[in-house]
Formats: sequence, structure tokens, C-alpha cells
Amino acid sequence: MLDIENLGLLGVFIAGAIPWMEAIAVVPAGILVGLNPVATLVAAVVGNSMTIILFAYFASNIRERLIDRRIKQGKSADLPKLEKALKAFDKYGVYGLAVLGPILIGTQFAAAAAVTAGVKPLRASILIITSLTMWAIAIAIAMVAFEITI
Repeated sequence: MLDIENLGLLGVFIAGAIPWMEAIAVVPAGILVGLNPVATLVAAVVGNSMTIILFAYFASNIRERLIDRRIKQGKSADLPKLEKALKAFDKYGVYGLAVLGPILIGTQFAAAAAVTAGVKPLRASILIITSLTMWAIAIAIAMVAFEITI
């Protein structure tokens, strides 16, 4: 039988999986409405992580298809349209993207951008999920420590 808290955690899980509805936004919302902070954190991070992995592997597939098509056309494997992304990686690196991605562009899009720029999908997923988890834990701890509720 589902009680109201389990339904709330299901909502947190689903919301965490939606692009732009990051776990770092869903965790405080869940805690504010009275859900268990640890369960809320886990549900949001797991939901968000699933779509990060999907976006990373989907972007990898697209990148491989673009490179294969260019090679078949007798062109170099370089993707000129990715120059801007590659310059950003040269400046900030994948670690900068992993740390800032959850608050600037969203974790799913950070994963896709990292992979499109050449980072392996598994590495991009692990780095961004790790960063997301640290952000979410920090937010949850702050909310509980400062007793932020409705």
C-alpha cells in the first residue's frame, strides 16, 4: 500500500529525472513539504542519475554517427560545429563542467555536452553524478541544519 510519503518520494524521483528539474531543486522541495531528507535525497539523485546516463550515451551515439558520416564523405573526423564546446573544455575542463553543470546548464545537458566534446560517456556520467550528489547532500544538510521548513 502506498502512503502519502511514498507517493511524495515517487514524485521526487520522477521530478529528478526531468531535465531542468534537477535533484538540487527537487531535494529542497521534498524536504520543505516534510519528506524524509535522506529518502528525498536518494530518490532525487537516483532519478536524476538515470537520465544523466541516458543523455550521455545518447550523445555518444550521435557523435559517433556524425564522425562516421564525415569519414564516409571523405572529410576529417573533426566536428567543426563542436569547436565552441571544445574551447570551453580547454578553458574549464570536464571537472569544471561537472561542478558547474548542475547549477548552470543542467546535469543532463552537461553530460551530453561533455560526451559530444569527446569525454567518454561513463566518465562524464560518473563525474556529473558525483558532483550532483555532493550538491544535493550540501543542500539537504543546510536545510536540515537551519531547520528550513514551510
